[in-house]
Parts: sequence; C-alpha cells; structure tokens
Amino acid sequence: MRVVHENEKLSILDVRVLMNDNTEIDIEIQLAYYGTWAERTTFYLSKMLAEQTGINLTYSNIKKCVGINILDFNFTKDDEFYKTYHIREDKTNQIFTDILEWHIIELPKLPSKTNGTALYNWAKFIKAEKRDELKMLAEKDKYINEAFKHLEIVSQNKEKQIEYTSRLKALTDYNSIMEERFEKGRQEGRQEGRQEGRQEGRQELLKELIKMGVTLPDELLSDIKNK
Repeated sequence: MRVVHENEKLSILDVRVLMNDNTEIDIEIQLAYYGTWAERTTFYLSKMLAEQTGINLTYSNIKKCVGINILDFNFTKDDEFYKTYHIREDKTNQIFTDILEWHIIELPKLPSKTNGTALYNWAKFIKAEKRDELKMLAEKDKYINEAFKHLEIVSQNKEKQIEYTSRLKALTDYNSIMEERFEKGRQEGRQEGRQEGRQEGRQELLKELIKMGVTLPDELLSDIKNK
C-alpha cells in the first residue's frame, strides 16, 4: 500500500497487485475531489512502468500496467459510471499500445437498478452504507461474501469505527471547503486580483485542513509560515 503524502491518507487507498500473467495493477479508491486527479493517476501509473528496471529487462517483456480507479466524485460529464481508457490514434482510434490502461468507476453515477454484472455488484458493495444492503450483495457473490466477512470483523473493532467516523467527517469537511472555495472563485471571477485571490484562498484552505487535523507536508507548512 502506498501513501504519497501524509495528508493523502484521508483520501487514498492504494493497493498494488501482480497478476499471474505479470500484469501490474494499481487499485485506488479516491474519496476527495481535486482538479488534477487525471494528471496524478497518469503520473503514478507511468511511474509503475518506469520502475521495471533490471539487467534482464527488454522492451518485449515490459509488464502491462493497469490502473483501477474508484472515485467518489464525478470525473466526467456523462452518466456512465464505468469507463476504460487506452492510448489511441486520434483519427482511426487504433490502439497505439496497451501497455498502459485505466479503468474508472464513478460511484455517484451508479444507477439504482442493477445491470446484472459482477462489476455493478462490487461497485454497489463499495458504495453501500447499510449492513442489510451489504449482506444482500454478499449473498449474490462468493467473493463479495468473503469481503463482507472481513468487513464484519473490522466493524467489531471500536477503534476502527472511531477512525472511520473521524476520517469520514474530515473528508466531508474537506469536500465542503473545496466546493465553497470553487463557488466563491467562480462568482468573484474578475481578472483583476485573480492571482491574489487564488493565493489567499489556498492559504485559507490549508489553515482549515490543519484545524481538521490533517497532517500537511513540510513544504505546505512552510508556505503558510512565509505568508
């Protein structure tokens, strides 16, 4: 499991899996929205590819890298909750290479009616908040049932429950702050003083995150002290 920055612990669960065919998969659950998410996921999937170094490495045996991204916010403007992305030629749509591949699930777009696929059931399970709903989904799939059993064990741990509740509150506060900042910037979007306003908003957001108990990287802390 990888955590890039301390403050990302509130928003990112990252698991790397090596499949039997040597495909490397990065599974990430992203709860908090931020505007450069696409650039971030591209950077880290490319980094996985670049990490495949060694004396016996040749271009022909480079492992395929797949990103599975589960988002608790809307990334695209359409209504489809699941998408796959590849590197393609613009006009013919021909695949340039399949060495990098992204799968994106947008949980807010999950329809209430099932489409009968295992993917839908897993997305529904991840999004579910009530135990009855989790149990019902577990009864439909043996693999989901295994996940449900582990979830039951974790839920009996009081410390884990408190940690989950605190984490959820922090994320809700963070998303609310981001939404307010965006709306304020949109309404006051005058050219004059725009840069100054962005910097001021950044400072306010960092201070709010500290109040929420988020541990910030040293470079962000020094940024506050210097202002």
